[in-house]
Amino acid sequence: MIPPIADRFVAGETAEEAIDHATALNRKNVKAIVNLLGEHYHEAAPAAEDRDRYLQLIRDVDASGADAAVSVKPSQIGIDVGEETFRENLRDIISIGDSRDVFVWVDMEDHETTDITLDAYEDFARQFEGGVGVCLQSNLERTREDLERVADVPGKIRLVKGAYDEPKDISYKRKEKVNEMYRRDLEFMFAEFEAQAGIAVGSHDPKMIDYAIELHDEYGTDFEFQMLMGVRDDEQERLAREGYEVYQYIPYGGKWFSYFYRRIRERKETLLFEVRAVIG
Repeated sequence: MIPPIADRFVAGETAEEAIDHATALNRKNVKAIVNLLGEHYHEAAPAAEDRDRYLQLIRDVDASGADAAVSVKPSQIGIDVGEETFRENLRDIISIGDSRDVFVWVDMEDHETTDITLDAYEDFARQFEGGVGVCLQSNLERTREDLERVADVPGKIRLVKGAYDEPKDISYKRKEKVNEMYRRDLEFMFAEFEAQAGIAVGSHDPKMIDYAIELHDEYGTDFEFQMLMGVRDDEQERLAREGYEVYQYIPYGGKWFSYFYRRIRERKETLLFEVRAVIG
């Protein structure tokens, strides 16, 4: 059972709880991206176990009728074991997603896995003619070249500012510079992406949300917003009411504590508010 406060950011410990949350969101015209928590497996067996859990999750999403995608981390399905293990497990997940019409997102982790992750994304997106997306991070200096590479790939790109503490010789460190690059990357995507290359704006920043809407109005390019469960939920619902496509990223699973800890470190003011609400 997820304790009070943490349940703001984590849907529960079971797939059923996550899908129930997704279904409730759907009634508010917000779509879902469901993620089984887990990462950095260094042996094939636990990676295979989570692969199998994702295969069942996709079946469960399909059976529920929920408007939901799934999202996996490369280190969760074997990238630290080896590229072949990672690709085989990811192919299995994307294949069943394709057969059940459930979209599969691949999260991006630190810079050391970027090339392997992008190679797999491009291959599988072309093999399955879409149905898969990947995340790119504007705090990395390489990201513009990566965006140019995938501009005609039949999948989706989620653009985020980036949460990993990357080496300073390959990344932007100042908040102002990261914001500048995020705006530049967004503009490139809206202006240059081919019709089959979808755009997902992964940001809670009001300025970036407004800028994405401006770019959409200027270029007419389709796009979606993606935000985390428990972060600006009211804004997600507002954007959905105004007709924008909005997805909420919904984590679940027994390994919830480390994810929750990261969220409260990012949003200390939210934690204090929730503690006061619980203890009166």
